Amino acid sequence: MGLRAFLDDIEPLFARGGRLHKFEALYEMVDTLLYTPSSVTRGAPHLRDAIDLKRVMTFVLVASLPPALIGMYNIGFQANTAMLEFGIGSAPGWRGAVLDALGIGYDPGSLLACFWHGFLYFLPVYVVTLAVGGFWEVLFAVIRNHEVNEGFFVTSWLFVLILPPTIPLWQVAIGISFAVVIGKEVFGGTGKNFLNPALVGRAFLYFAYPAQNSGDSVWVPVDGYSHATPMSLAAQGGAEAIDVTQLQAFIGILDGTIGAESTLGCLIGAAFLLYTRVASWRIMFGCVLGLTGMVWLLNLVGSDTNPMSALSWTWHMIIGGFAFGAVYMATDPVSAAMTGTGKLIYGALIGVMCIFIRVFNAAFTEGIMLAILFANVFAPLIDYCVIQANIRRRMRRNA
Repeated sequence: MGLRAFLDDIEPLFARGGRLHKFEALYEMVDTLLYTPSSVTRGAPHLRDAIDLKRVMTFVLVASLPPALIGMYNIGFQANTAMLEFGIGSAPGWRGAVLDALGIGYDPGSLLACFWHGFLYFLPVYVVTLAVGGFWEVLFAVIRNHEVNEGFFVTSWLFVLILPPTIPLWQVAIGISFAVVIGKEVFGGTGKNFLNPALVGRAFLYFAYPAQNSGDSVWVPVDGYSHATPMSLAAQGGAEAIDVTQLQAFIGILDGTIGAESTLGCLIGAAFLLYTRVASWRIMFGCVLGLTGMVWLLNLVGSDTNPMSALSWTWHMIIGGFAFGAVYMATDPVSAAMTGTGKLIYGALIGVMCIFIRVFNAAFTEGIMLAILFANVFAPLIDYCVIQANIRRRMRRNA
């Protein structure tokens, strides 16, 4: 039985006014993910364009594949390396059963062994995110009598990539529920939220369950293994304390989240987003400008007690999730500034705040997540000030 036939059979149970509006909208969303919708605008006047919300979301998903794939490999590499160090011959639970049954093994030098091991940590987190988040999306669509849109696919995907690989699945369910309900739906749904929903969910988990979302033991999924991230090591002893090379950090071979550590992958994604004009180069450039400017100032001032103040801008760019945040999170068109000049200011604010948090707040060594949420709050004010400045400039010119 096809999906359309199934909807026809259950239509009398849920129909309003003779039609099954929400389920038909859900069907259309899935059916047209890669194809042209069956119903298109034919009469004038209307705008003809090659892009729509579905294509924008698809482009973002495609652009985020490079850091995601590198991240899955990195999870498996870190786990296989730790297992080899501890002399562990098989992964625990169902993951070990799958890997052993397929004969994949746990060789850290094997690309496939590392990728599939990491994929088995990504998969259940993503499935739970889709199931729970999708439930809330459909529920609010039914209650509000509007269509289910594709924005959730991007939110769920990015949300998973910024989580630690060891996170419990029940926390994943709570986090995505908070992201969808509190971060978006209470404000009216897609296009009406003023904060990035994925970061709202991640911030909630960070503060509500710090033991499972921060610290030295959440980044490598091997029982008993504990190792600080390069950002934490830098906070303790500066660049000399970091135990990975800049090349490793640039590629993304280091302890960290599921898919937000590869600067190389993020640059590939950024090139695609800029080519398709989905993301703003002004925001990305502003983030880099703000980060480098703040780092240069701190390096110039110096500090005898804070080793982070001497960390170079190159290290700040490639360790942690700065690149991922600048490319995929800060450029969210809903929660970011909209004016041209405002985008530059907005991006610069993110870069400055990221370094400010990293250097002066030891409890939050990452910084980029809180910096973007902080800038989200000020984005409307930034646009307002830019518009008012333009109005005053035109009035003086035409006086």
